[in-house]
Amino acid sequence: MIDLHCHILPALDDGARDLADSVAMARQAERDGIEVVCATPHIRGDHDVRIDELPRRIGELRVELERQGVRVRIAQGAEVAEPSADALSPAHLRDLSLGGGGWILLEPAAGPLADELVAVVERLHARGARAIVAHPERHAGADFEERLRALAERGCLIQWTAEFIELADPADPDALVLRLAREGLVHVLASDAHSSHGGRPVTLSGAFERLAEVCPPEHVEWIAERAPAAILAGEPLFPPW
Repeated sequence: MIDLHCHILPALDDGARDLADSVAMARQAERDGIEVVCATPHIRGDHDVRIDELPRRIGELRVELERQGVRVRIAQGAEVAEPSADALSPAHLRDLSLGGGGWILLEPAAGPLADELVAVVERLHARGARAIVAHPERHAGADFEERLRALAERGCLIQWTAEFIELADPADPDALVLRLAREGLVHVLASDAHSSHGGRPVTLSGAFERLAEVCPPEHVEWIAERAPAAILAGEPLFPPW
């Protein structure tokens, strides 16, 4: 498994407190069967994340994980805030993309999904970058489903938080995210974990088990394996359903 959204770099944004915390998060991932974790620090105005320092910081964490025998690979990435995307240079867009393949993890602005998010996605596409919308469950509004469909129609992928999926009740016919999964609007999952000390864990397997209760096996396989691998490889990607 591949975790496409995780704040595992130490002492950088609101993620891992220190290197020990980062290693503990990687051990969580390893126990869950996750082989690759994308380091996705916030790129937005309230965090002083210096893009040019990220390769060094990722390299240092890789060295420490190898030293401690943790078999999890750290891949490059970032969580780019919607208002910050347009100001990024082509080089920074490439450096912040997941695995360097050109897919940008895009954090919607606070509040319900709005027209500007679609406009930002279209501008990113015009610049050669493809967009993955992060944690839409935090941005629901009256026209939530219509907004998600509009994004998907423009080639955008939708990334839901694994814990949110795992906690959904498959016996509840009104469980929105599971209905959207059946309708094809769940494209990839990620932990969006911030620390080993609390909050969301670096785990995915429970969420995939929940999806398997409501979706065909070929859909779950695409979400769990084919799509994340293609994203890191920089391949064009469209849900087969």
